[in-house]
Amino acid sequence: MQTYLDCFPCFLHQALRAGRVATDDPHKVKQVLDEVGRMLGSIPMQSPPPRTGALIYQKVSQITGNNDPYRELKQESIAQALQLYLELKQRVADSRDPLLTAVRVAIAGNVIDFGVNRVFDLEADIADVLEKDFAICDEREFRDALDQTEEVLYLGDNAGETVFDRVLIETMQKKVIYAVRGAPIINDATYEDALQSGLDRVATIVSSGSSAPGTLLEQCSDEFRDRFQQAKFIISKGQGNYEGLSGRREPIFFLLKAKCPVISRDIGVNQGDIILKRGA
Repeated sequence: MQTYLDCFPCFLHQALRAGRVATDDPHKVKQVLDEVGRMLGSIPMQSPPPRTGALIYQKVSQITGNNDPYRELKQESIAQALQLYLELKQRVADSRDPLLTAVRVAIAGNVIDFGVNRVFDLEADIADVLEKDFAICDEREFRDALDQTEEVLYLGDNAGETVFDRVLIETMQKKVIYAVRGAPIINDATYEDALQSGLDRVATIVSSGSSAPGTLLEQCSDEFRDRFQQAKFIISKGQGNYEGLSGRREPIFFLLKAKCPVISRDIGVNQGDIILKRGA
C-alpha cells in the first residue's frame, strides 16, 4: 500500500506517543518530533507506511536511548489476553462454526494496537467482533485453501494478539510457521512475546529478520523470503502487514480490523469493519 497524505500527521502522532512512552524528558521528545518532521519531507508517496514507521522508531530509540519503550505494555497486554484464553477457547468450542468463530477471535485481538491507539476496551471489542458482520468475508476461499494445504505461514502482528492467534492455530489443526518481528518495534510481537503467549506449544516460531512494523519483504532475511515464496497458504494479521503486502499475488488471506480511515478507504470498507480478505 502506498503512503497517503493523511498518513503524514499520523506519523507525527506516532512519534509523539512513542517519544512520551520512551522518556519523560520533554526536550528529547521535542527532538524526536523535530527530526521526524524533517525526515517526512523526503518520504515519497510510493513508500509503504511500515517503511516510514521503522525509520520513526529508529529515531525514537536513538534519541531516547530506549530501544523497547513498549516492553511493559506488551507484557501487560499478553497477560490480559492470557486471562481470556480459556473463555475464548470455550466460545469457539460452543459455536456452530468453530473455524469462522476462531477467525473472529483472531481478528478481535487486532484491537491491541499501541501504534494506532492506546485506548481500547478488549472485552467489549471481543464481544463486538464476535457478533458483527464481516465487511469482506472470503470464507469459502479460505476454507478451500486451508483444506488443500498441510502447512500455514502465519504472519503475526501485535504482542497481545498472539494469544488470540493461538486460538485460531489450534482450531485449524495444521502445521503452522508463525513469523514475528526481528527486533522490538511499537508493540509488535517478537520471539520472546510469542513464547510468553505459549505459541511455541502450537507453532514453530520464526523471525522475519526485519524490525519494520509490517512485512516488507525487501527488508526480511533471505531465509524468511524463501519461506514466504514457497508458502501455499499465508495468513497476514493486522494493518501493518496489509500495508506491506497488499497487491501481492501470493496466496495471502488478510485478517484485520480496519482501525485507520486511510486503510479503510484503501480496502473499500468503513472504519471499524472486520475483514477476511483473499489477496490479489
